[in-house]
Amino acid sequence: MKQNPSVLGIDLAKRIFHLVGMDDAGHVVLRKRLTRDALMPYIAQLPPAVIGMEACGGAHYWARRFRTHGHTVKLMAPQFVKPDVKSNKNDPADAEAICEAVTRPTMRFVPIKEVDQQELQSLHRARERVVKARTALVNEIRGLLAEYGIVLPQSVPQFRHTFLATLEAERTKLTPLSTELFGQLYDEFGALEKRLAYYTAKIEAIGAAHPVCQRLMTIPGIGPLTATALVAAVSNASAFKNGRQCAAWIGLVPRQHSTGGKPRLLGISKRGDVYLRTLFIHGARATLRWLRLKTDRRRTWLRGLMDRRGKNKAAVALANKNARIAWVLLTTDQVYIAEQAAA
Repeated sequence: MKQNPSVLGIDLAKRIFHLVGMDDAGHVVLRKRLTRDALMPYIAQLPPAVIGMEACGGAHYWARRFRTHGHTVKLMAPQFVKPDVKSNKNDPADAEAICEAVTRPTMRFVPIKEVDQQELQSLHRARERVVKARTALVNEIRGLLAEYGIVLPQSVPQFRHTFLATLEAERTKLTPLSTELFGQLYDEFGALEKRLAYYTAKIEAIGAAHPVCQRLMTIPGIGPLTATALVAAVSNASAFKNGRQCAAWIGLVPRQHSTGGKPRLLGISKRGDVYLRTLFIHGARATLRWLRLKTDRRRTWLRGLMDRRGKNKAAVALANKNARIAWVLLTTDQVYIAEQAAA
């Protein structure tokens, strides 16, 4: 009689999925290759089991579907599964490695995202793409204008405010064709500005209506963008043991390279979500701009840190502190109170 697996490892793909199942003793009792259409019916008829998958494209979708049939689904970062791959890499070997990795007692798992979180994250990704496209377009226009001897300021706000006036003042340097070309490019810039304003307004509206985002935005240096991005990325803050683990997941703690009992700390690890880490650091930089206006424990600590280590390291240190505070607000119903915040 064929034994049903208690642990199932699935190597995800677009069309062909490979499954490896193990019993409680760790023996392989199942090896299967299924198409996309056959995967869900097969999983539905299995008794409840632990299903392990790599946290990749589509993993959260399948995890939500598998949970509806009573299975316990666990997602893992691909780099944590890689050491369990034996010999050459192929799909069956990957599935077996996933099956073994999910049973490791010290494995770190990725919380499963709900649909609303993925929608919010998609909104951020679309906005980020438009920002990059706008920057690329501005740089292209500036580069083309330089060939006609017209030099524009470097920042996007300066470009927005000076482009038309500069083009009018330097009209004699342009031909009719180039004038038409730059007009078309500026219209494209305006279209990107409208799309960016739409995405930003959507994110701000969601942040204003979301109770957790409202609490997060009480922290100086965290606005609607950072708050909504954090809520979209972290589905269960309790998965982190403490605030330092949350900051380490974002990549804001020092990278360690120690041996022989000699600790050696390097720059920040830069692990995790680059976009989220960038928002935290930009928010910290904005806070540092208003440092001289008030005097409290937090600002006194920051001023001393800036004097000792410089503005850049102070911004990263503040981003680290904000991430730790954010973890506390995510795991409790508290709001940030400046007078009670310890330096």
